[in-house]
Amino acid sequence: MSTIAEFRLPAVETTLGTAIEHAAGATFELESSVSKTRPSLWVSGVDRETANAAFEADPSVEEYDLLVETESRLLFDVSFVDETMGLRDELLADGGSLLEMWGTDGWWQVRVRFRSRDTLTDAYDRLEEAGISADLRRVTDVSGVTDDETRLTPEQQEALEAALEHGYFEIPRGISMEELAGELGISHQALSERFRRAYETLVDDELQPAGEQSRAE
Repeated sequence: MSTIAEFRLPAVETTLGTAIEHAAGATFELESSVSKTRPSLWVSGVDRETANAAFEADPSVEEYDLLVETESRLLFDVSFVDETMGLRDELLADGGSLLEMWGTDGWWQVRVRFRSRDTLTDAYDRLEEAGISADLRRVTDVSGVTDDETRLTPEQQEALEAALEHGYFEIPRGISMEELAGELGISHQALSERFRRAYETLVDDELQPAGEQSRAE
């Protein structure tokens, strides 16, 4: 049975601590699917000049390139001096999968899928040995998906259930996305991404024939 764990880690002990400090109010979110050669990071809450200055000030950043600029956020490809974001060895050495990672106000929130509780325990021990003050916020055991179950992650299901409970889907809305993110203890951007991935999964389940779903899984 796989296990999903959510950690809260101080940026100063892990990665981009200086950049996060210089870009007060910004949120940095890892976008692992965009670049296969180096990490890509969405930066929101600040303008381009502030984001550039934050990367320039951080001694761990070797090079950064702006890929996408929208009204609300910026996407950068980033190379680090030691060719790592500083957490890979500690968290993913036993085959863990990084699901989400976002940082703001001096902290990183990281979600990782582990093969078992034992591999989670080993990863936590490695963080401690590396001098990283890891705060394990949540642990969820994930069983295999059957025909009667949803393919939503526990976090995605939690977000949708909270949205329904607080009237987010009502007209007019009973709560804003910013307020709902506060209720869940995550950033606005993280909640938006959970909704996006949950909608994609639900639409895929609804539109894809049952036989094709079984083969895809």
